[in-house]
Amino acid sequence: MGPSRIARLAIPGVALLVAFLAYTSQWLFRHIDPHALDRRQSITFNAGVACIWICYLRACFIDPGRFPRTASPSSSAATANRASRRWCLKCEAPKPPRAHHCKQCGRCIPRMDHHCPWTLNCVSYTTLPHFIRFLFYAVAAMSHLAFLLFIRIEVLWTNRKLPSARLTLNNLRLTTKHADYLGPTPAQLIHLLVLCLVNSLTLFALFILLARTLWSVALNTTTIEGWEIERHAALVRRARLQGGYAYGPDGVKVRIVRQEFPYDVGVWRNIKQGMGGTGNILSWFWPFAATPSVESGMEFVTNGFEDPNLPWPPIDPERIPRKTQLSDPTTAFTYADSVSSPTDQMEAFRRRQHEDVRRRQRSAFQAGGSTDGEDQEPEDTDALIDSEEDLRQREWRNSDGEALQDFGVDEETETYLADDDIPLAELLRRRKGG
Repeated sequence: MGPSRIARLAIPGVALLVAFLAYTSQWLFRHIDPHALDRRQSITFNAGVACIWICYLRACFIDPGRFPRTASPSSSAATANRASRRWCLKCEAPKPPRAHHCKQCGRCIPRMDHHCPWTLNCVSYTTLPHFIRFLFYAVAAMSHLAFLLFIRIEVLWTNRKLPSARLTLNNLRLTTKHADYLGPTPAQLIHLLVLCLVNSLTLFALFILLARTLWSVALNTTTIEGWEIERHAALVRRARLQGGYAYGPDGVKVRIVRQEFPYDVGVWRNIKQGMGGTGNILSWFWPFAATPSVESGMEFVTNGFEDPNLPWPPIDPERIPRKTQLSDPTTAFTYADSVSSPTDQMEAFRRRQHEDVRRRQRSAFQAGGSTDGEDQEPEDTDALIDSEEDLRQREWRNSDGEALQDFGVDEETETYLADDDIPLAELLRRRKGG
């Protein structure tokens, strides 16, 4: 699935924004006080702009990673166990740890963070260092531009009431005519104000994005994994109200146990991994730094806090696929015994609904510490039933209002497969490896 026509305008739009801020500002500085950029200022500013171009183009056009179809499993038992239940139905291949299938790229991406709409590329294990460098140099260059703009605005404000002299030719004699201060033209003023506004808004947004990205790198989490951590915490809270269990399709009962994120191995090692596996701090800022290899992104060190047999992300009951029900078409939508009339069937269905609502409320009141000793009946159970059905149809979102598909993940591949859904050759390979 490729980008839409509007999405294809993202890269040209970013290029026009960079050109507008970087080059029209220097043209304007030549025509307003105090003066144009001197040699040192010009070299510093344009060097930062050049770094923006290089890092942005690399973030856009470097391949986010492609797993080889004949990739052999890792020799690490922990990695093999964590990946044992991960199989991509669309790629028809094993899904390595921390990989996700991107709907836009059409394949599994190593350590996928998100599909960026501004680069039309995935931020992944191979492109994350370039993406961070792009954000860093963009914030640095725009901060420098904000300083230069502030100097010009300060000069204009200070000189707003000063008189100026106009030279006029009167009877072939050069005379001086005093007038009000002649500052920049209206067009130049509008240009200056637009530069300030656009630069400030863009700088604010990119600074927040850079801070959030660096925080994730320090914790060795991707944007998707941050969503998974929050989702797991929500499932743990829900399971506490239901005796430690959660329910999936077809009434499947799943034991929910809290798991720690396994890939946080310390700030220094986390940052090294996020910046391509190198501890050379100078290379972190070098725009032409080497791109990490896909092979090095197929296995990740774990902190050992959890049993290596436990998968990450933890099991989500709502992502367990429904079982295929094989039934006789002649007896579909009928009861083998008991009720037979449509009215009796409807009454029995509504009765089961009301019992489900009372049972959920009883669990909620007990967990909340109700002390009156009596079950409180809902005033309008029909309204409560409808609201719960609406919640089931509504996709779960984190505290920022984001669903998993908002990061570009193909949710059809984010399921837990039974052995019947995995090719026999893969099952035999796993048995030999185990």
